Amino acid sequence: MFVFCNDPLLIPESQALAERLKVPFESDIPGREGEIHIEKTDEGLFLRREGLSFCVDTEKVKKRIKTGNLQKEMIVSAVNIKKHTGTLKVLDATAGLGEDSFILGAAGFDVTMYEYNPVIAALLEDGLKRLFYNPEFAMLKERLQLCVGDSISAMKEMKGEFDVIFLDPMFPKRTKSSDVKKKFQLLQDIEVPCENEEELLHAALAAGAKKVVIKRPAKGPALGGIKCDFSYSGKAIRYDCIVNTERFV
Repeated sequence: MFVFCNDPLLIPESQALAERLKVPFESDIPGREGEIHIEKTDEGLFLRREGLSFCVDTEKVKKRIKTGNLQKEMIVSAVNIKKHTGTLKVLDATAGLGEDSFILGAAGFDVTMYEYNPVIAALLEDGLKRLFYNPEFAMLKERLQLCVGDSISAMKEMKGEFDVIFLDPMFPKRTKSSDVKKKFQLLQDIEVPCENEEELLHAALAAGAKKVVIKRPAKGPALGGIKCDFSYSGKAIRYDCIVNTERFV
C-alpha cells in the first residue's frame, strides 16, 4: 500500500495523507501498478490496482438524497422514532463508504459515523468533502461527523448519547455485477467483512440507545440470534429494529 500523486498542486496534501496512514508516498509508480494504492487527483481520492479504480460515488448518492426520493428510503423509516422531539441523534457504527449515513443526514438526522479502517475512512472523508462542496447539500456538513476508530470500544463507553444506533455488518456490499465485484475486491483486500458481529451487536444494545437498527440480507438470519421487535423488509434488504434496549444491559 502506498499513496501516489503526480500533480504538483496536490502533492503536499498527498504526502500528509501518506504520513497519516503511515505508508510510503510516491510521485512515480513504474512497475508498481500491480500494488494496491491510493491516488489523489483533482476529481477525488481513488483506491487503485491494475486498471481497477474505486472512489466514494457521490453522484449516485445525490440522486437518492433528493428531497422527493427520501420518502422512498426504507432506512429512513426504520431509523426514525415517531413522536421524537428535537433532532434525532444517530450513530452509524459501521460507516463503510457512508451511503447510509448520507441518506440519514439528508433526512434531517444528526449522524456520527465510525469507521475503523483508516484507508476506508480516508476515502469516506474525501467523499464527504465533495458532497459538502455542492451548495445543494452543504447543509449536511452540520449533520454528518466522521470518527476514525473502533466503534465497539466507543460504544462500551457510551451512556445514552445516541437515540438510535445503526449497524451494517454486511460491508462490503454484495452485488451481482462482475465489474462492480472487481472494484469491491479492492476494498475486500484491505478490510474484510465484520468478523465480530455478536460483540458489535451487544455493544450497541448496551450503549443506552432507544433503538438499534440492523441492516441484513432480506432472507438472512437475525444478527447474533437475537429476535428483533419488528422489521422493514424489501426484496434484497431487511432492517431489523430492536427497541427497549435496556433489557439487554
